[in-house]
Amino acid sequence: MNKKKSLSSRYAGRLCMLVVLAMFVSLLLGCSNVYYAAWEKVGKHKRDLLRDNIEAVQKEQQEAGEQFKDALTRLKELTGFKGGDLEDAYNKLRDDYEKCEKKAEAVKRRIRKIDSIASDLFDEWSSEIDSMSSPQLKRKSREKLAITKKRYARLYLAMKKTEKRLPPVLTQLRDNVLYLKHNLNARAIAGLQAEVSSIELDVDRLVKDLQASIKEAEEFIKTMPE
Repeated sequence: MNKKKSLSSRYAGRLCMLVVLAMFVSLLLGCSNVYYAAWEKVGKHKRDLLRDNIEAVQKEQQEAGEQFKDALTRLKELTGFKGGDLEDAYNKLRDDYEKCEKKAEAVKRRIRKIDSIASDLFDEWSSEIDSMSSPQLKRKSREKLAITKKRYARLYLAMKKTEKRLPPVLTQLRDNVLYLKHNLNARAIAGLQAEVSSIELDVDRLVKDLQASIKEAEEFIKTMPE
């Protein structure tokens, strides 16, 4: 009897897990529609969400640039270490690197979100044009859509350029942090001067690309309808 109950419990448990999994898959498949429907209830449509997220990525890119510059400054200060608590200086550099990682990941996630919303917006726009009966209005709408997609393509390329710049700089910072972790002494620190010069060039390029992307975002936002 106990054996039967045990088998029955295991079967019920597995069935419950399958039901939960099915619900989870259904939620994933319909999450975009649910997401947009929820926002539309409070008056925000896809174009509003796109604008909001583009404004958000501007802020995140700005913050990422500042954080990478802070980490570079900390590394330069450490290589010119003149005395004091070496362990404390290293810990601050490690913290700066970890903050850079988080900022880079935030930018990456935001770019993915922007592109997803933009794709859904353009699909909706195109579908709505197809449903229009006036040839003249159809033509004007298609022209507007084509212009908007072209402008977005410029913004997307600018954002992706910054995204590609982030990992190599992070890798260099990580290598230096780990090297210092393994060799936390004045001689090892002094030997990082050449590495710091290389990182400085890459950080400068990264910051310039971030600023270019931010500017491109500003231009795109200006062209969006209110």
